[in-house]
Amino acid sequence: MTRNSRGLRRAAAVLAATSIALGATAIAPLAASAAPVPSLPVGALTYTVDVNKPGSTPGYIYYTSGVSAAALVPGAGQVLSNLPQGQPANVVMDKAGHEVWRYTPPKGQDVSNFRTQTYQGKPVLTWWQGGTVGGHGSGTDYIADQHGHVITTLTAGDGLTSDVHEFRLTPDGRALITSYREVDADLTPIGGPKHGKMFDTVASVVDVATKKVLFQWSAAQHVPLTDSTAATSAPGSGTYDPYHMNSIALDPAGNLLISMRDTSTVYDVNIHTGAINWQLGGKRSTFALGPGVEFAFQHDAEFAGPNTIRLFNDNSSGQQTLGVSSVQWIHLDTANHRATLVRNQTHPNGLVAPAMGNAQGLANGNTLVGWGMAPHISEFSPSGDLVYDAALPFGTYRAYLEEWAPSAG
Repeated sequence: MTRNSRGLRRAAAVLAATSIALGATAIAPLAASAAPVPSLPVGALTYTVDVNKPGSTPGYIYYTSGVSAAALVPGAGQVLSNLPQGQPANVVMDKAGHEVWRYTPPKGQDVSNFRTQTYQGKPVLTWWQGGTVGGHGSGTDYIADQHGHVITTLTAGDGLTSDVHEFRLTPDGRALITSYREVDADLTPIGGPKHGKMFDTVASVVDVATKKVLFQWSAAQHVPLTDSTAATSAPGSGTYDPYHMNSIALDPAGNLLISMRDTSTVYDVNIHTGAINWQLGGKRSTFALGPGVEFAFQHDAEFAGPNTIRLFNDNSSGQQTLGVSSVQWIHLDTANHRATLVRNQTHPNGLVAPAMGNAQGLANGNTLVGWGMAPHISEFSPSGDLVYDAALPFGTYRAYLEEWAPSAG
């Protein structure tokens, strides 16, 4: 047995032992008769392709390696950071599992949310870089050309640093950015102290070229504390985290679609006034939820069609697990205030991701899924057939497929 494999086995043992803090003993595949529990956030020794069928979409996988997937497991980070697989990096793999490009940040910094986007009509590489605390980040967003040369950097503005969760470019040159700030708060409505501390979470719209802040939306100003399902302070922090915004996208009308993990709710926010147009899920859903529309602690909510939302349903916070994780497509009837389940895609192994995760719709109708803290990247056909599956050493916040790879130059 190599030193590297022994280290990974030791890391797995640490994670299994400390996963009690996540609410259950973690296991990998879900036994058919067992109640769902969080999947162990340690997978293969290297990026390992287990399924690659002819129906798989050609291209390259973009993801971030490192120990961020295990950040919520107490005591794990120090052990994992000593392993080669634990070092943070932006990575591009071909579908056969060969690494074709890598960016490693300076020592002491983390990277996440690595993907391709379009800026000024050209394809670019984007990612977040900085430090992490309490389940979120404080850093900077990067835009680089196809060779990895940095074009510009961006923050949320008005004294706010960029959070790890969202950096989305819009076709008209704006950026959607999450940020967190610690504020004084009266926590008595949820049984906390009168003079407490909590994280407000902010959605910012920034003009990339001028770096001017065009719009900001504060969760604390619009969402009651009593809507939160979070019962404890953020991991590694004594500060209460009632909202935990983790994605921002545009709806078909140009308003903001915001996902907040700790309220298990997706919000549609008027981009001009900040008013909440409607909310899906959680304690005060605007929509009556049809059979199967059951999601919790979700990530990456975005419109997959004019009236259909696609989201990654973690279904687990670590402390509480309601079922296996999945990707859900939900049709919204705004006239009659009804939400109907269109499709619910699970992994054959019954993966349960207590954090992170995303889904990307591909041009051929397939869906690429990053399973977050459960270390897999998968591709499914429209009928639900698993046509690609790769196991990672640790999970990744999000994963994306693109037809091109970065080149040296």
